[in-house]
Amino acid sequence: MPRPTTPRRRLRARPVVALAVLLGLVTACGSGAGPSGTPVPDGELRLAAQFAPRSGYAMDTDDAFVVAQLGSAETLVEAGPDGTPQPGLATSWAQTADPRTWRITLRPGVTFHDGTPLTPAAVVTALSWVAGVTAPPRAVKGIGLRAAEDGPSAVTVTTTAPDPILPLRLSSVNTAILAPSAYTGGPPAVVGTGTGPMRLVATDGTQSATLERNEAYWGGRPQLAKVSVRYVTDPAARALALRAGDVDVAQGLPESALLEFTPGSGYDDRTVAAPRTVSLKLNQSAAPFSDVRVRRAVAKAIDRTALAEQALAGSALPASELFGPAVAWGSQDPPPAPDLQGAKDLLAQAGYGPERPLTVRLQTYPNRPELPTLATAVQGMLREVGVDAQIRIGEYGPQEPELLAGRYDMFLLSRNYLTDVPDPGSTLVTDYSCAGSYNIDRYCSGEYDALLAPLATTADPAQRQEVFRAAAAKLTADAVGLPLVHSQENAVAKGVAGFAVDPLAKSLITPELTRTG
Repeated sequence: MPRPTTPRRRLRARPVVALAVLLGLVTACGSGAGPSGTPVPDGELRLAAQFAPRSGYAMDTDDAFVVAQLGSAETLVEAGPDGTPQPGLATSWAQTADPRTWRITLRPGVTFHDGTPLTPAAVVTALSWVAGVTAPPRAVKGIGLRAAEDGPSAVTVTTTAPDPILPLRLSSVNTAILAPSAYTGGPPAVVGTGTGPMRLVATDGTQSATLERNEAYWGGRPQLAKVSVRYVTDPAARALALRAGDVDVAQGLPESALLEFTPGSGYDDRTVAAPRTVSLKLNQSAAPFSDVRVRRAVAKAIDRTALAEQALAGSALPASELFGPAVAWGSQDPPPAPDLQGAKDLLAQAGYGPERPLTVRLQTYPNRPELPTLATAVQGMLREVGVDAQIRIGEYGPQEPELLAGRYDMFLLSRNYLTDVPDPGSTLVTDYSCAGSYNIDRYCSGEYDALLAPLATTADPAQRQEVFRAAAAKLTADAVGLPLVHSQENAVAKGVAGFAVDPLAKSLITPELTRTG
């Protein structure tokens, strides 16, 4: 089970603190050991980072998360506690008489790390670049984003059709604003071109990075003078580095390692529910899963609580539907208990049993280490009701075309539904609507699509959340795949104050973060 809740200390209105409320702060867990010791002025933080840049810090890729977490790059907008956009490098925004266009006012007095000022021209350069790349990031893909200067302190952003959540799209890390000097052809240069509290001064490929304090930071003088980052992709190696005292913060430790870092040893373990769900995708476009009875039989056969608490040793939360406790609109209910006899009865009704056994392929990928473990556990549970699931593990990329074409049986997929925009509307459309571009389940329901229709014009967070709840309930009722577990994110620190974990992986190094002694 998750460890007891530890309240967070609110230091200032930084995005990670506010966002924690949106993502279900009550699910945050910790060791109970608050930061101790006296803050060390001008200290150095040593970080063992979970993910290394894979594309040379290209801002149109997931490497933008690395740059944002290190406190180097910032966006125009941040996400607030109720799902509304909040000021970042922009202070305000409003739709114009043309509902396709928003006017965005920039924060005064902001300078880039190279000393140049934040201007409308700089913002237009940055947004035009990310919208114009060959494969635009998902947050801005297909919306026809265009930016233009509007006087000395504002820009306009226009889309092909009215977009009620455009400001939230501008909270995507891929839309971070870098200095004009970054855009000289090819991917933008991230060294010395951001606006954040820490200035990226050196990188060594996928090995390390060094940052120094931004003395001119608009949000106040940061506590840390330096941050030294080591990219350590092996979780056991990250734990070892923290145990040996080689780093002060280690991200993404396995559950077995977390048990070692106890309050009595001075470690501060922060674990939060993340908006990521591991689901068992079921191909509804072909037998056997075109038959809803077979899909429901699988749901009855799987013990989701055992998957979370035993197979994954408590490092995940059992899922009762697509959205879980990481978000305000997610289900807090436990999943139904397994019903093996009920599963066998449904399979028999569908024509499967001892005389006609059901054999299916169960595919997944190893990039997220929990997936092969879950596949083995699911295989064993299905075997109990007479289903032979033959596991195939391979890299995700080569499998995706087959998945999208409906040439598979079962597939274990880990999906963060708030990665691109802190609003799951686009995920609900792309993953489950009749015209969805990522509809791996091959699900198509006119009733479901009608449920989503208000999202195209509704900006009110409460009204959007009602749509999210209704959509999740419809997916459950129609047995569209099977959500298995909700992931958690963690990091452990020692000798550090002002430390928190961002469930969206957008923030880590903040102005408040400091070493203690």
